Amino acid sequence: MEEMTPESQETGMDKAKRWFQDNLRIIVSVVIVIVIAGGIYSYSKRTETPLATEEEASQEQLAADGQATIEVEGEQGEQQVAGTQTQKTEEAVAPVSKETEGSFVESAGNGDGVTHLARRALANYLEKNPNSELTKEHKIYIEDYLRKNVGFEGRVYPGTTVEFSKDLIQNAIEQSKNLNEAQLKNLQKYSALVTSLT
Repeated sequence: MEEMTPESQETGMDKAKRWFQDNLRIIVSVVIVIVIAGGIYSYSKRTETPLATEEEASQEQLAADGQATIEVEGEQGEQQVAGTQTQKTEEAVAPVSKETEGSFVESAGNGDGVTHLARRALANYLEKNPNSELTKEHKIYIEDYLRKNVGFEGRVYPGTTVEFSKDLIQNAIEQSKNLNEAQLKNLQKYSALVTSLT
């Protein structure tokens, strides 16, 4: 059996020191990669948690409502559960457009805002009254003009209706024809983002 002498211990420590110094760059690189990966993982978990919690809470609430209905209602519970499912599908409201004598009444669908409703009102108006002079930039200006001047305040929810008078739409079209080249060029950056305009 070999005995460890102080000289042999120093050579072992010297070897460890030398190995550590030789591989210091690799060790630091591995530590940096681990720290970055840990940060990304932590950030992704933090942003995921609220969504998952909200979805789980809403599912638990629906399940609790369904169970309570079945327990309280007995035989009528099946009808109530079917009503709950109908209500759930009604939440996905499809947009509706109606034309009256002097206006277009636009009903909001999921994700719609006043600008979306103005865009649909303009499209309906131009379908009945074609105007080949209008470019995408003119249409962007018109829908923004309609949004600002329709007189609707508040939030738009699925099923919300906003009425755009035909006179207001015609006035917006006339105003858009007064735009100069610099204004139209400025509107190009916005028209490029909207694919539904033709």
